[in-house]
Amino acid sequence: MKLFFISLFFILLQTSCNDKPKEILSVVDTNTKTEAKTKIEKKNIPKDTLNITSDFVLGKFDYKSDSTFVKVESRYSVKEIYLNHLVYQAFLKMAKAAKRDSIDLKILSGTRNFYEQKAIWNRKWNRYSNLNPTERSKKILEYSSMPSTSRHHWGTDIDLNSLNNSYFNTGKGLRTYTWLKEHANNFGFYQVYTNKNNGRTGYNEEKWHWSFVPLASKYLDFYNSNIKTEDISGFEGSQLAKDLRIIEDFVNGIPNEIKKYKKQYTP
Repeated sequence: MKLFFISLFFILLQTSCNDKPKEILSVVDTNTKTEAKTKIEKKNIPKDTLNITSDFVLGKFDYKSDSTFVKVESRYSVKEIYLNHLVYQAFLKMAKAAKRDSIDLKILSGTRNFYEQKAIWNRKWNRYSNLNPTERSKKILEYSSMPSTSRHHWGTDIDLNSLNNSYFNTGKGLRTYTWLKEHANNFGFYQVYTNKNNGRTGYNEEKWHWSFVPLASKYLDFYNSNIKTEDISGFEGSQLAKDLRIIEDFVNGIPNEIKKYKKQYTP
């Protein structure tokens, strides 16, 4: 009988020892999967949005390969458009709120780099070939920026629904514009090119152009601290940037309340 209990003890001990590694292995497997998932999630997190460089604010970069930019869904755009991922998230919230009020927001233009802005500038430069260089530039600057001076470089600004002010004066356009004026600021978007009744300089009024100021204000601060007119080059008429006060009157040609925007922003 004593021998039986001794044998039984060793059998139970062996069974217990065999069970423990299985339990430990199960825990290790779970932790490994969790760690792997965490690594994947971290890999997909965009890099610091406020890692600003001169090339960035001048538009000399490829936003399609920049992890801080995302492609806009086709239901909200008329072509392939990219925005800063934080701007896009804010836009989605605004678009959904607008939809609840029967307002449809469609992005006509978003991020444009130096080379895309240069193509627009050159096309208009050739269109106004009957004018002298200074008058050519002034004509273009009514609604279009010199390359390296556009807010569209930053992925913070969007053109909505129509590129014609008259569209927003009646009917569906007026309802859309009225909604934007009443609600867009709540989502961080501001009309930066308003009328010039209060002495605003630069571009003509653009009722379609809305800027995500919580982020754009950071880029504008960097621009004003680091960019000189000598950095605006590489296209026809660029030598006129200083005489035309491009930085003072156009890059900074926005309403005073937006210039003073200092709301804390954390990416």
